[in-house]
Amino acid sequence: MTFSTTTFVIAEVGVNHNGSMEMALALIDEAHHCGADAVKFQTFDPGRLVTRHAAKADYQRQATPDDESQYAMLKALALSESQFARLHDYCDRVGIEFLSSPFEEASASMLEALGMRVFKIPSGEITNLTLLDHIGAFGKPVILSTGMCHLAEVETALARLQRAGAGEVTLLHCVTEYPAPYEAINLAAMATLKAAFGVPVGYSDHTRGIEIPIAAVAMGATIIEKHFTLDTMLPGPDHAASLAPDEFQRMVQSIRHVELARGDGRKRPAPCEQANMDVVRKSIVVTRPVAAGEVITASHLAVKRPGTGLPPDLLDSVIGRRASRSIGVDELLDWQDVS
Repeated sequence: MTFSTTTFVIAEVGVNHNGSMEMALALIDEAHHCGADAVKFQTFDPGRLVTRHAAKADYQRQATPDDESQYAMLKALALSESQFARLHDYCDRVGIEFLSSPFEEASASMLEALGMRVFKIPSGEITNLTLLDHIGAFGKPVILSTGMCHLAEVETALARLQRAGAGEVTLLHCVTEYPAPYEAINLAAMATLKAAFGVPVGYSDHTRGIEIPIAAVAMGATIIEKHFTLDTMLPGPDHAASLAPDEFQRMVQSIRHVELARGDGRKRPAPCEQANMDVVRKSIVVTRPVAAGEVITASHLAVKRPGTGLPPDLLDSVIGRRASRSIGVDELLDWQDVS
């Protein structure tokens, strides 16, 4: 799969389906309606992902029962292979790319068997070299999130994927906090990643609102990933840090506007400016009558709108020439008027 020149926008559903297929299908419909290019889930076996007594992150404890283990929380949110097959097929019918992040090899193999075209590796797995080898061996494009990473860890992970045979790898700058504070985002790190590794770079956003992903697009992000939910007030670990459909749609629309505004970098008048140049630029005009044959001096001239005559930067070239005809006050000069 080759990404287009427009920003590839991923609606990160993750586990915001709350274990419900009905909600998962509704999220696909809403993501498509909002203009997302892809909808992404998370695929995991709770028993392979966490120990039975692993603690939850602070943001998870705030949004879910405090006495519940991370294992119990994830077990309630896990979907089966048949459910993922249904979601994959439904995305095909709707016309949106199906993505899901695998957290262990068995889940990755299941997604490969479904025919998933691009693999997204979450930040927490970047040091899981066995999983990187496994996914890289599929030979498919990979999107690698780099939250919590030093540059050396990104280098190791990227080299491992490439050595395993992965297709094109896109690195996503990311700050793994929910919500992530603005002062921690460091969007300039995208340029660092691109300069260091020479691969496409995007951004996975965990801030509140839509301003930061839009800014990332202005700075060259090729992929934007943003958490997506039907309702930010729903129970579950990620809903509060997600966008509801109306705000997600505004983000997508804003991203498309920024793409149009980025342009090709050449500094030249835009076609829409051409008509205004004649109106707002100035020309050399005569401020007192000049007789035919008279030498034109600075005292004869001024610069005024419109810009349809000789431009002001030719003023020194006009001074000292003789008028080839009688010229009245406020007439614009042309080369045929001087000799």
